[in-house]
Amino acid sequence: KENDRRRIPCPLDPKHTVYEDQLQKHLKKCNSREKPKPVYFVQDINAGFKDVAEIPEKHVPISSLCKEVLENLIIKLKKASNGLERHLEEQILSHQALQEALNDPKNGESAFKHLKQQASILGNMEKLHLLGPGRCFVEFGAGRGKLSHWVDVALQNVENVQFLLVERATTRFKVDGKHKRRDSIFERLQVDIQHLCLKKVPILEKKKLPVVGIGKHLCGAATDLALRCLVESYTACCDGENEDPAPKRSRIDKTEVASKNAAENESDKDDRKPVAGIVIALCCHHKCDWTHYVGREFFKSVGLGPVEFHYFQRMSSWATCGMRETTTKASTSEDQTNDTEEHEQTFSKTESGSDALQGILTVEEQKEIGCLCKLLIDHGRIEYLQQRGYKAALQYYIEPAVSLENVLLTAVPSPSLIPEPTI
Repeated sequence: KENDRRRIPCPLDPKHTVYEDQLQKHLKKCNSREKPKPVYFVQDINAGFKDVAEIPEKHVPISSLCKEVLENLIIKLKKASNGLERHLEEQILSHQALQEALNDPKNGESAFKHLKQQASILGNMEKLHLLGPGRCFVEFGAGRGKLSHWVDVALQNVENVQFLLVERATTRFKVDGKHKRRDSIFERLQVDIQHLCLKKVPILEKKKLPVVGIGKHLCGAATDLALRCLVESYTACCDGENEDPAPKRSRIDKTEVASKNAAENESDKDDRKPVAGIVIALCCHHKCDWTHYVGREFFKSVGLGPVEFHYFQRMSSWATCGMRETTTKASTSEDQTNDTEEHEQTFSKTESGSDALQGILTVEEQKEIGCLCKLLIDHGRIEYLQQRGYKAALQYYIEPAVSLENVLLTAVPSPSLIPEPTI
């Protein structure tokens, strides 16, 4: 009577089905069931300030906008982008840790493209002196953990290294088990970045190593959540710990201590920042969210708000519109060996508005506007980091033929913004 049994979608996750007569048993062990919250879960700690008055009502789709409204949005975009460096510097680098894999003829085209991206990310990390001992590498949106894997390979002779792999979804085909070094510590944190309090992660509480935040194609709002997690919630916690009241001293002692601090200041600069660096390959600007976006102050400073942000983040998809048809075909493959960590974009014609925009904008004009939208959103992130004491930059880290999502955001503590001791 096996054929008479009925399968129904799991109420916890309709992506899989279960026999109806075994539903109650399944719900107790389903991977999608609500689990006890880990100690590092703090509700909405990285979500940003939600101002209800700022959240706009439901928007009209871009394809339904009249010509005048669309033209006005484009004028605002170009005005706000005026003065921004549109042509980013190329930092297409590589790293010897991946040379053997890059030269392996068994790798297909997709695997080769991902390896090139990972190699360039590592090359940029090395250039910023972020590949070294005594670091905790936090990979946001880790997926299978490949980026951390290659960082570990690059650090094979380095001691005192930790890896935290942050991924909210249950992940199959992880590469965590391939790490050959016994002294490198790997830990997975299954949590949404929005609720991650790094300060409460036991391994970080214990050793307090400087953190390096990394990510390959960190999708949309996840980048903003990760930045806020690192430079606001985590840094603020660490700064609060370091602000112990100093014992009272005589005037002579104060002068002596100030002189000593001034002499030691240069060597201690790196140690005083809990976050040693950030290296994130950006992706999917169309999935950004005004509530979580870290560059809201920048947008307001150039006369823009949540309404313009909504349309700009939707229009950002025009920058990669040339890949849509190819991507849609590629996404039909169910090959489990494919790396799905790169979030390629697929849009309906209604979303992209390509048909509706014929006669208003050419394909090239759409692409240019899409690139401007991405640049504007990313510049808001750069200003956010600069205001918090980081030397931040955007650069092309890979050729467009490898990935159209080819911009890398990097940030390291800015020595000029670390305060000198007062005398």
